[in-house]
Amino acid sequence: MTQTIAPRVRTLVLLLLAACGLLLTTAGPASAHAALTGSDPQQGVVVDKAPDQVSLTFSEKVALSNDSLRVLDPKGKAVQQGKPSEVSGTTYAVKLHSGLPDGTYTVTYQVVSADSHPVAGAFTFSIGAPSTTSVSVSGETAGGGVVGWLYGFGRYMSYAGFIVLVGGAAFVLGCWQRGAGVRPMQRLVVGGWLTLTAATLLLLLLRGSYTSSGKVGDIFDLDLLGNVLQTKSGAALVSRLLLLAAAALFISVLFGAYDKREDEEKRDLTFGLAIGGTVVAAGLAASWAMAEHASVGLQTGIAMPVDVLHLLAVAGWLGGLTALLVALYRSEVPVESAAVRRFSQVAFGSVVALVTTGVYQSWRQLGSWSAFTGTRYGQLLLVKIGLVALLVGIAFISRRWTGQLADTVVQRGKRAQQKERVPDKERVAANVSGSGSGKSKGAGSKGAGDSKRAAQLARQQAAMDTARQKRTRDADPNRFGLRRSVLAEAGVAVVLLAVTTVLTQTEPGRTEEDAKAATAASSSSSSSSSAGSGAVTLDMSFDTGGTDGKGVVTVDFDPARVGGNEMHVYVQRSNGRAFDIPEVKVALTLEAKKIGPLAVTPDRIATGHWSASNVQIPMAGDWKVAVTVRTSDIDQTTVSKNAQIG
Repeated sequence: MTQTIAPRVRTLVLLLLAACGLLLTTAGPASAHAALTGSDPQQGVVVDKAPDQVSLTFSEKVALSNDSLRVLDPKGKAVQQGKPSEVSGTTYAVKLHSGLPDGTYTVTYQVVSADSHPVAGAFTFSIGAPSTTSVSVSGETAGGGVVGWLYGFGRYMSYAGFIVLVGGAAFVLGCWQRGAGVRPMQRLVVGGWLTLTAATLLLLLLRGSYTSSGKVGDIFDLDLLGNVLQTKSGAALVSRLLLLAAAALFISVLFGAYDKREDEEKRDLTFGLAIGGTVVAAGLAASWAMAEHASVGLQTGIAMPVDVLHLLAVAGWLGGLTALLVALYRSEVPVESAAVRRFSQVAFGSVVALVTTGVYQSWRQLGSWSAFTGTRYGQLLLVKIGLVALLVGIAFISRRWTGQLADTVVQRGKRAQQKERVPDKERVAANVSGSGSGKSKGAGSKGAGDSKRAAQLARQQAAMDTARQKRTRDADPNRFGLRRSVLAEAGVAVVLLAVTTVLTQTEPGRTEEDAKAATAASSSSSSSSSAGSGAVTLDMSFDTGGTDGKGVVTVDFDPARVGGNEMHVYVQRSNGRAFDIPEVKVALTLEAKKIGPLAVTPDRIATGHWSASNVQIPMAGDWKVAVTVRTSDIDQTTVSKNAQIG
């Protein structure tokens, strides 16, 4: 039976690792956790004279470097001077050279949000009149490329190492103390410690390149590493390494002196290990809470302790589950039903804590029911909730197997071994006595040989006893059912961990919706301003139905009168960034007079910006402006809006 299960286990593990790799590789660059909510000059506007500076406002505080804000002229030459600086609150600015000529300028930014994730983007504005520009901003991303993938992999492995380390140690100490002397359990917990330590060192090395250039060659740049150590994220990673040193001492005691103590001494040591282990585990969990989502936004004083409790609950459940799986499949020492029942109680408490803290975190990060379906964070959260529900369902099945599990089969196996061991011992004795009945000459050398032979037979007998006991234990249908259900739980848990890792790198729904509201308010303000000057601005949301097909298209007519007009078309993503799409078409129809559609094909000026000069409006009236947006070779849509022109 064991021989047939082992290939299935290996196959399932390989499939799960492949699924997790697919999740991590398709996650793309880390989404912005601080969103651009405004700028001066605003995106796409045409100003009469060159501004003295360009300022950007974000949804939260960000960290700046010397090259965080850049302004490029139509030829791609930088025209900013000095370093960017904080103006007030979440607004940052960079000075411009005086006497800038007319044309279209590109503003690029790359900063680090307060929750440790890099944020990048770009937009354009024009001085005097729009012009062509050689600057391409379609590649303005943060946290992408090889370094971004490695950083995401390091985050995944750090979570996995933490869960195995904390959950495995808690399983041994609280549920199955006999496991302290079991070699597979020791390897599991030590493996979790090594994984978390290696992943933390990797993240520390990658951090500088991840938040700046994104180049592999900058991973070992000592200057970047020095800058990282001065940041909140760097301090959190260093704190984690120091706590891992304390965790190494805990592991050495748990798997060293603890197993050799008598029962009375072991009780006292258990209490000390439980207190010390809890402090170290909470400190490790806090190294995430102090530098990521929980440290920014609403109610940080409550959110960080809740995040620590959430991580500990995950480790207690999933890490203990991993330890139970190893004990059921790899341990030669049978796992008592009492130990499984104790873990079932721990897992139930962990699930209750997980659900409670998860509800609070969801409210804090989403803020509205619409964010569940209207934001990527909400959609990923729905997937996570579904996986947790599936995991709880399988855990309920495991709990039923646990209730039926008994040690009677193992006890019967031991009794059978004792019965079979008697004739085996008699054979050994007969062999020894037979050898001793020979001639007395050379009796000393033969006696030594007989002792070696007896020891060899004893080892063979012990191996046979162990194999017989394992077959007897595996024959228990309840234990076999528990092994299968725990294996299924572990499989779902691996995928759940991958989704959670991607979720931590995704812009929270509340931030995304705030950015949309700020963008809409900015567009409304721009529209009102344009209306006062005789221009018309139309904002239309679109969805081409593709994987990346949602956005907003803005059409400007200036001076919006009969005759020649300047027309500008801006296409943005839902978060306000320029949308790099292949084609935009505009058609004008005056339905009251049955004029049109008049087709207009604007020229591409920059990413997300098209323009057409001398667009002729033959008659004043309520014109229907239809815009066709194509986001891929097969995905396109047409949206329309009416405007009074002339």
